[in-house]
Amino acid sequence: MHEHADVRAVLPQRYPLLLVDRVLELVPYNRIRTIKAVSGTDPCYTDLTDGTEPWRYAYPYSLLIESFGQSAALLWLNGRVPDPDDADQVLMFIGASDYRFEGVALPGDVLRHEVQLDTVIADTAFASGETWVGDRRIASVSSLVATRRPVSPRTGPVPGAQGQTGQ
Repeated sequence: MHEHADVRAVLPQRYPLLLVDRVLELVPYNRIRTIKAVSGTDPCYTDLTDGTEPWRYAYPYSLLIESFGQSAALLWLNGRVPDPDDADQVLMFIGASDYRFEGVALPGDVLRHEVQLDTVIADTAFASGETWVGDRRIASVSSLVATRRPVSPRTGPVPGAQGQTGQ
């Protein structure tokens, strides 16, 4: 699993939020290196007009985190197309701690995410890693947490919920 078509087969995200272009290296259940090319035609730049200050072209940190998270998901899933028996499961980003931004990416740059899978406990994964542009580290995270949960709607009443009559 290395090409973009393979990434699309594994991740549920689609344009404009599929933020991994290619897998450079995958060591199952251990580490992954992925890339995402930043383009001036990415949707995050749509509202910038001619003459906009160059610093406004910094790739949004929220998308940087999402791209890193998608890389971690590819690692956790071991690059495999989800099993049809798991169709009722969705991967969810829970949070990250000690996420540090040390630089920016601009159109024309290629993000390289280097992610390590630290541990998996039941349906929860913990990862860490760094994001690079060339030889510049632009971000690091000590712990990114994701989980897998069923997508089926709950049946029956929600415990503790009260009906409201509007009176």
